[in-house]
Amino acid sequence: MTPSSDVPMAYDLTPIRHLYPFHTARLAVPGGMLSYVDEGSGPPMVMVHGNPTWSFYFRHLIAALSPHYRVIVPDHLGCGLSDKPQDYPYRLANHVENLTHLLKHLNLGPVDLIVHDWGGAIGMGWATQHPDLVRRLVVLNTSAFLSPRLPLRIAVCRTPLFGDLALRGLNAFAGMATFMAVERPMAADVRQGYLLPYNTWHNRIAQLRFVQDIPMQPSHPTWAVVDGIDRELRRLRGKPMQILWGGKDWCFSDYFLAGWLERFPEAQATRFDHAGHYVLEDAHAEIVPRVVRFLGAAE
Repeated sequence: MTPSSDVPMAYDLTPIRHLYPFHTARLAVPGGMLSYVDEGSGPPMVMVHGNPTWSFYFRHLIAALSPHYRVIVPDHLGCGLSDKPQDYPYRLANHVENLTHLLKHLNLGPVDLIVHDWGGAIGMGWATQHPDLVRRLVVLNTSAFLSPRLPLRIAVCRTPLFGDLALRGLNAFAGMATFMAVERPMAADVRQGYLLPYNTWHNRIAQLRFVQDIPMQPSHPTWAVVDGIDRELRRLRGKPMQILWGGKDWCFSDYFLAGWLERFPEAQATRFDHAGHYVLEDAHAEIVPRVVRFLGAAE
C-alpha cells in the first residue's frame, strides 16, 4: 500500500504537463490502484471530482493552494490515472469507500473539502461519516441529495446499447462535455487534458457506470445511499461552507443550489451568471481568489 509517483504507462502526460505538472501517487484499494495528486505541505485540503472529469479539473485550485496546503485530489477508480477495472460495481458506495480508504491511509487529520458534480455525493458521503475530520467545505455545482428529474441529455445515455455505443464507443459524454459544460470555449490543450485518460472503449467504462448509477427510483441500489447521506448532512451544519455556483449549468441547476441553501442557510453563496457546469473553467479567475480568501478568513 506504499504510494509511488508512477503514472500508468498507458498515459503520456507530456502534451498537458504545462497544465498538469503535479506529483501523483498510487494506492491499492478494493478493485485496483487509485491515483491521486499529492502536492504541497501544510494543512490538508481534499478535492473530489465528478463524471466525466478527473483531478485535472481542479488544476487551478491545486496550483493556487499547494504553496500553503497539502492538496490531495484522488481520481476515482475508473477515472483519470486510476485503474479502470471492467467488472467493478462502480456504485456510489464503492467510491465513498475508496475515498475513506485513501484518507484513512494518509492519516491527514481534519481536512478542508472541495466537491464538484458526483464529488458532492462521494465527498459528503465520507464527510457525514467523519464530521470531526471536516474543517471547511467548498461546494461547486453538485448535489448530495435526491433529484426529481434527470436531464434528457443524460437520460438518453442510460439507454441500453445506445449508452454503450455513445459513451464507450464514441466518447460522447466526455467529448460533448468539453463543449456543453462550459460557456467559454475550451482551448485545444485543455480539451485534450480532459479527454486524455479516456482514450479507449476500455478506459471509458466508469463514464457509463456513473450515469447508470444515478438513482431515479427507490428500487435503485444507490437511492438509499444518497437519501442516507442527505439525512446525515445535518452533522456538518456549523462548518464554514462556501458555495460557488455556475448559473448556466443545465444539469446541476438552481434547484440544487436552493437545496444546498435550504440545508445550509448560513453558507456563503455566490452565483456566477456567466458560468456553466464546469464552473472552474468558466470562472476560475474569480473563484480561486474567493476560495483563498474564504480559507484565510476561516483560519
